[in-house]
Amino acid sequence: MRFGGRRTSSNIERQTGGGGGGFRMPGGLGGGGLPLPMGGRGQLGCGTIALIVVIFFAFQMCSGGGLGIGGLGGGGGEVKEGEEAIQGETDRFVAQVLASTEDRWTEIFRERGDEYVAPDLVFYDRSGNSGCGAAQSAMGPFYCPADNKIYLDTTFFEDLSRQLDAPGDFAQAYVVAHEVGHHVQTLMGRNDEVRSRQASAGRAAGNELQVRMELEADCFAGVWANRERELMEAGDLEEGLRAAEAIGDDTLQQAGQGYTVPESFTHGTSEQRMRWLRRGYESGDPAQCDTFSAERL
Repeated sequence: MRFGGRRTSSNIERQTGGGGGGFRMPGGLGGGGLPLPMGGRGQLGCGTIALIVVIFFAFQMCSGGGLGIGGLGGGGGEVKEGEEAIQGETDRFVAQVLASTEDRWTEIFRERGDEYVAPDLVFYDRSGNSGCGAAQSAMGPFYCPADNKIYLDTTFFEDLSRQLDAPGDFAQAYVVAHEVGHHVQTLMGRNDEVRSRQASAGRAAGNELQVRMELEADCFAGVWANRERELMEAGDLEEGLRAAEAIGDDTLQQAGQGYTVPESFTHGTSEQRMRWLRRGYESGDPAQCDTFSAERL
């Protein structure tokens, strides 16, 4: 993507000094993220990959109910904001992508007579704290609706490139835009609606609702990319589609445990994730992203 001299977002924070508490998932504080079958650094064996995938899927489902997993004590550390939070070119690129999503979603909301309130994005290293509990690299990037912030350990991009074979700047931009998509869902009331339905649903039905949430966020990421076509370079869309394919539930489960369990999917298959990302990109219309009305995911 050709961001060049484009502005960086001021809605950036960096947590330093490490995080503290264990998972703390109050009822209704959902959100979403991108699963990663590794711990953020180094190669892991299939057994560990499977374990981390299971832990992350459990984390996603805990976010829909009233389960509280006790805190282990908070961590201190310093919080830097704005330009002081940006360390290196990867951080700057992320901050530029975030600024772009702010501009484009402000336009989209204005077209509908609404006001867009941008989320903050928090960088952290290995572990941190969020309004939804502890932030850990093994979770992958995620959005917390309790504090309207996106949490990102940028080593995720290294794993996405080296271990999942999905390199490229647009793959990184897709990750950020997907998490912003979850923020859009919160603003439009989708998050509260889904968490309410999940509270009275069985596990399989709750998982399906979560899949629809994630696919809609993928589609929203495509809508953003459509509105920034002038920044796109040859091969960018393919980078995003390759990333979407790499983090499909079926692909991750097959790699981690050698088989798939469709009723346990919480993010969608590789084919579904690619298709909904492409749908958003080709249409540029958030109304085309309504996965909850779609008969076919």
